Amino acid sequence: MNIVFLDSFTSCAKELDLSELEALGSLKMYDRTPYNEIVERARDADIILTNKTILDKLIISQLPKLKFIGVTATGYNVVDLEAAAERGIPVTNAKNYSSMSVAQHVFAMILSFTNRIAEHNNPEKWIKSPDFCYYDFTLTEIAGKTMGLVGIGDIGEKVAQVAEAFGMNVLVNRKSNTPHEKYKTVGLEELLSQSNFVSLHCPLTDENHGFINTESLSKMKKSAILINTGRGPLVNDADLRKALDTGVIAGAAIDVVSQEPPKDGNPLFGAKNLIVSPHIAWATLEARIKLFKIVTDNVKAWMAGKPVNVVNI
Repeated sequence: MNIVFLDSFTSCAKELDLSELEALGSLKMYDRTPYNEIVERARDADIILTNKTILDKLIISQLPKLKFIGVTATGYNVVDLEAAAERGIPVTNAKNYSSMSVAQHVFAMILSFTNRIAEHNNPEKWIKSPDFCYYDFTLTEIAGKTMGLVGIGDIGEKVAQVAEAFGMNVLVNRKSNTPHEKYKTVGLEELLSQSNFVSLHCPLTDENHGFINTESLSKMKKSAILINTGRGPLVNDADLRKALDTGVIAGAAIDVVSQEPPKDGNPLFGAKNLIVSPHIAWATLEARIKLFKIVTDNVKAWMAGKPVNVVNI
C-alpha cells in the first residue's frame, strides 16, 4: 500500500514514533502540499492522510488508485465526502484525542489572568522590593466563580470536570436546550450574564457564526473573561476588539481566529487584555500520540475489512 501524508508538519514533530503506521505500507510524508501539487504527489497513493489539505471533487477525480482517506483531525470539512462516497472511498476521522489537552489549555489561559505569573516573573524588581512580596495586579481565586460553557461535548465535559475540581460553579448552554444530567443548563443570555468565565465549546454552524458579537458581549459581566479554543468564526473579531478596548469585558483568551494563519491586520491583535495562542490547545505530545494511534487503527481496520470512524459511507 502506498500511503501519502500531504501535510504532516503541524502534527508530526520528530518526537512522534510512526513506526506502526510505516509498517502498513510505503509511507511518504510532506510537511505541506500546495493545492496544485496534490495530484502529482498523490498520483500513486492507495491511502491519503490529510489534516488541512483540501481534497475536493476535482482532486479526487484525478486519483484513480485512491482507496482510503484518513483525516488526521476531528473535523473533516476539507474532504468532499460525497465525491469520495461516489467512488466507494471511505473517509475516516479521529475523535476524542485532545479533550484533556484542550481543557488544560483553557485553564492555562484562565490562570494567566487570575495569577499573573508571567507579569510577576521579575526577580530584579523583587530584589529591590522593601517588602517580602509585591504584586502589580489584583490576584483572583477561581473557587466559587462561575464557569459558563457554551456547548458541552467531550471537551466541554473535561473543562467542567476541571472547573469542579477548582471549586467553581458550572453553567451549561446547549443547542438542544435539554437539561444536562449533572450541570445546570440555562439559556445563552443567562449564561453570559451570570458567568465569570465564558468558554466556547460548540461546533461552528450557520446559526452560531459570529454569535459572540457586540450584543452578546454587552450581556457579560464587566469583570468576565471570554475563552475561545473552539472555532474562530464563532466570534466577531471587530466586535470583540471594541469590547476589550472599551472595557465591556475584562479580557479574552483565544487559541483560534476567523482565518488561520491570520492575516496581518486582524482587528483583534493589539486589543487590550487579550491573550493569543496559535491554535495549539490540541497539540500536546500526549494528544498527538493518541491522534496517530487512532489514525493508524483506522487504516488497520479498513485493511481488515471492518472500517471504523467512517464519516461518509
